[in-house]
Amino acid sequence: MDYGEMHFEEAPKIIVDPPGPKAKKLLEEQRNYESNAVLYPLSLPFVPYEAKGATVKDVDGNIYLDFFAGISVLNVGHSNPYVLKALSGQAEKLIHTLDFPTHARVKLARKLFEIAPGKLKGNCKVLFGGPTGSDAVEGAVKLVKHHTGRNLIVAFEGSYHGQTSMSLALSSTVKYKEEFVPLAPEAHFLPYAYCYRCAFNLSYPECGLYCAQNLERILNDPYSGLTKPAAVIIEPIQGEGGIIVPPEGYLQRIREICSENNVLLIVDEIQAGMGRTGKMFACEHWNVTPDIVTFAKAVGGIGLPLAGILFKRELDTWGPGSHVGTFRGNVAAMAAGLASIEFMEKNKVLSHVDKMGEKIIKRLNELSEETDKIGEVRGKGLMIGVEFVKERDSKEPDEETVKKIQLECFKRGLIVWKAGHFSNIIRFLPPLIVTEEQIERAMEIFCEVTLSHTTK
Repeated sequence: MDYGEMHFEEAPKIIVDPPGPKAKKLLEEQRNYESNAVLYPLSLPFVPYEAKGATVKDVDGNIYLDFFAGISVLNVGHSNPYVLKALSGQAEKLIHTLDFPTHARVKLARKLFEIAPGKLKGNCKVLFGGPTGSDAVEGAVKLVKHHTGRNLIVAFEGSYHGQTSMSLALSSTVKYKEEFVPLAPEAHFLPYAYCYRCAFNLSYPECGLYCAQNLERILNDPYSGLTKPAAVIIEPIQGEGGIIVPPEGYLQRIREICSENNVLLIVDEIQAGMGRTGKMFACEHWNVTPDIVTFAKAVGGIGLPLAGILFKRELDTWGPGSHVGTFRGNVAAMAAGLASIEFMEKNKVLSHVDKMGEKIIKRLNELSEETDKIGEVRGKGLMIGVEFVKERDSKEPDEETVKKIQLECFKRGLIVWKAGHFSNIIRFLPPLIVTEEQIERAMEIFCEVTLSHTTK
C-alpha cells in the first residue's frame, strides 16, 4: 500500500509563524476556562484543526509532521480511512453497551486472543476495563492481589503506569505524586536496566545483568524489608522514562526470577505495544511471555479510548463485577481497534516499522558524531529517543537545550516530544504509516535545529 496517500502532501508547510492569530485566540480562551492542570500547550503553542496520517493542520493553516502521535496513540495514523469506515459503520448502529456482547466486542477479543505475545497466544483471557491505561493497570493489580492474596507490587525507577491512585503509586515520577501521598500502599521500586546511567556504575555485559539479579536478591533476603510481592510490573521499553531499551537477557532474567519465586509478571505494553516497536507487543523482541499484559493507547485505533488486560487463563479466578467501569463497552472503539489491527496485518505495517526505524536511528547516530551534546541514541522500531547532555564525557543532562530544540522544530513544522528522568530526551513516536520522504524531511529539520543549538 502507498502510505503517501494517507497524509497531507504539503507537510511540513508553515504559512504563519506559530502560534498564529487564531491559535493565540483559542489558547487564551482555554486558559480562561480550563484548569491550571492543562499541560501540553505550555511546551508547544499548538492548536490542531485537522489531521491525516502523520500530518496535522493547525487552525491557521500550518501543516506539521506529527512525530508524536498522541504519545503512541495514533499508530495507524490520524483519520486512517480503513479504520474510519469501520468506526462510522459501527457508530451508526450502536456505541455504548456496558459489557453485553456485540459482534465488534467479541471479534476484537478473539483477535487479541490470537495475537497475544508468547504462550499467551491462544491461552489467555481478555478483560476490557475503563478507557485509559491507568484503568488497565488498576485491573491488573487487582487481579494479582486477588489471585495471590498478597499486596506488594515491585516496580522500577523510570516507570510510568498512569495517574490513578494505584497506577501513580507504581510510577516513579516524583513530581506527579509528591502532593498526593500517601497513595495506594505497598509499592517498591528497583533500578531499571538504564545502561547509559547505570544505578550501580557497571557496564554491560560485564555487569552480569546485576540490575536483574538485584530483584532476585531482594526476593530471597529475609531482611530486605519486603513481604513477598504479588507481582512485578515492568515496561519492556520505558517510554516516559526516556525510551530506555533494556539489554539482551534482562527481560528474560526478570521473567525467570518471577517464575522461580512464584511472583506474577505484569508487562505494561500501553505505550510500546500494538506494533510501535516492530512487534505487535514489545516483549516479543525477547521471547518473554508475561502473566498479564496491559494495553491501551493505540488499541483504540485512531484515538478512541479503550483499555484492558490480557492474562493467563488460569488466573481468571475472580468473579463477576471484580473490575467494572461504565465505559468498558465502547463498541465504536472496539470496532476501530479491530480495524486497526486488520489494517496492520493486511498492509505489512510491522516490516515497514522496522525499515523506517532503522532509517531514523541511522541518521540520528550520524548526527551524534557531529555534536558532543548527544549522549545516546536508542530505540526499537518507531519508538526512538535521543538523550541530550551538556558534554558527552560528563553525561550531565541538558534539559534547556531539549526545550529549545523542541520549540524550534515546532516552528519549522515538526512535532516531537520530551521524556526522561531529567526531561532531556527527545522522543520520536510517529504514526507507523510514516513515509520515507517524511522521515527524510523530519530528520533534515531535526538535525539542522540540533546543530544550530549544540555547535558553536
